[in-house]
Amino acid sequence: MEPTFSILISVCSADPKKVRKLIESIQRQTYRKWEICFSCGNEFLKSKDVLLSKRVRSDQRIKVIFSKSSLSVTENMNRALKISNGDFITFVEAEGLLEKDAFYECVKIINQYPQIDMLYTDEDRISVDGKRYFHPHFKSDFNLDLLRSTNYIGHLFVVKKELQKEIGTFCEKLYYEYEYDFILRCIEKSEHIWHIPKVLYHKRVNKNSNIGIQSKEKEKVIKEHLTRCELKGFVHVHDSGICKVNYQLEIEPLVSILIPNKDHVDDLERCIRSLFEISEYSNFEVVIVENGSTEKETFQYYMSLLERYKNVQIVTWNKSKEFNYSAINNYGVNSTKGEYILFLNNDTEVINRNCIYEMISHVVRSEVGAVGARLYYPDGTIQHAGVILGLGGIAGHAFCGKGHNAKGYFGRIQCTQNLTAVTAACMMMPRTLFKELGGFDEKLKVAFNDVDLCMRIRKAGKLIVYTPYAELYHYESKSRGIEDTDEKLERFHGEVHYFEKKWKQELEAGDPYYNPNLTLTKNDFSLRIV
Repeated sequence: MEPTFSILISVCSADPKKVRKLIESIQRQTYRKWEICFSCGNEFLKSKDVLLSKRVRSDQRIKVIFSKSSLSVTENMNRALKISNGDFITFVEAEGLLEKDAFYECVKIINQYPQIDMLYTDEDRISVDGKRYFHPHFKSDFNLDLLRSTNYIGHLFVVKKELQKEIGTFCEKLYYEYEYDFILRCIEKSEHIWHIPKVLYHKRVNKNSNIGIQSKEKEKVIKEHLTRCELKGFVHVHDSGICKVNYQLEIEPLVSILIPNKDHVDDLERCIRSLFEISEYSNFEVVIVENGSTEKETFQYYMSLLERYKNVQIVTWNKSKEFNYSAINNYGVNSTKGEYILFLNNDTEVINRNCIYEMISHVVRSEVGAVGARLYYPDGTIQHAGVILGLGGIAGHAFCGKGHNAKGYFGRIQCTQNLTAVTAACMMMPRTLFKELGGFDEKLKVAFNDVDLCMRIRKAGKLIVYTPYAELYHYESKSRGIEDTDEKLERFHGEVHYFEKKWKQELEAGDPYYNPNLTLTKNDFSLRIV
């Protein structure tokens, strides 16, 4: 398969020298079947010397269309689209640059997976003078919720001509976010989206932007995307440019909050108090699974809870003297009534009033299987912002130890997104799905049981969502203690071996939401050292 690529370029207030550099980067492509479709209004006459130069005119793959009137960038893009004849469409900025094997890498994937509708690559930045390449964006594989938070796909973006014809042209009412709108419309119609984890596009640094207009346009394109997807909600764009989708609930379903507990009354009281006094979500029940407490004060506290709250119950798990998180929670679920289960550690504390609402608003979506939260250590630093498969060997928490208000790599701490797993220290999922999957794997008594469950959720075709807008403190497994004995260490290593064997293929393939160019030895999304 040797498809032709149509490269759409709107020449607005571009530097002719940089336009020439772009043309040269395309002409150097190792894959030769492409065409450039330039569109330019008469107000950009200074670019004519480049676009009508002998070198350009001698290359029949370069088409240039001029207008006698002034055109917006999107009007230019649509004019360029009209003169395109390629099998695939892509668009680049007039001052950007392509790696010489950009289209070869695209064609290689298209030949391996002919059903592909669209694909995208990694990118980086190039300084205005063209001498420095920096800030590489090593992206996630297709990530629906991340895309609704920010246009992480960017460039190089390639779409099949048939799909482009189905979704239509660029929206001429937009100036800044027309690409974002176009990409969202493409993914709505596509089931075969591929990501090439290589930097194949270089975006020129551009300081000419209007943040206010950009924010309004982002809000508009995401709202329209939600409408087309028949989702109800509204959009807020933060000063950082990150978008927050607030999904609306038709009703507030019953949530069963399942909390295993062994003594440590102070921790449990703080957790319970935060649920009743901080959280604004009211339709919930609390099921405490007592598992081996020995202190008299613990049982006195249980009695006081039952007297204070009608929606609290205590159930006792005493099948084994050995701690088994999976078995305890599987047992506890049988006593719950809610349509949705919130697995919650007793050493957590709700911070924001809409914490549970944020989680339930995602988990009711039909495509979602589980939702996790942003957790902090007592000093306010990040304890959990999602789980990365392979990090530290098996799986690890992203951005652990980062500052309370840290944005993370390309804003990932602050973006709602899909991930391979989240921690069950605070994880919500549909009760029916939990039952269908057989609950937690009881062979994983302490370690990686939540990761294993999330892997099975994803294998069932559901998404795992991390929302930074559900925030809690996590006092890190105080009630169980640390792995400080030979027996505990032996159990831990046994669970590692079991997980490695069970998920061997997935571990070898790598986390689809974590780029292979990033390190697995640190949790800060820094570059992998070869």
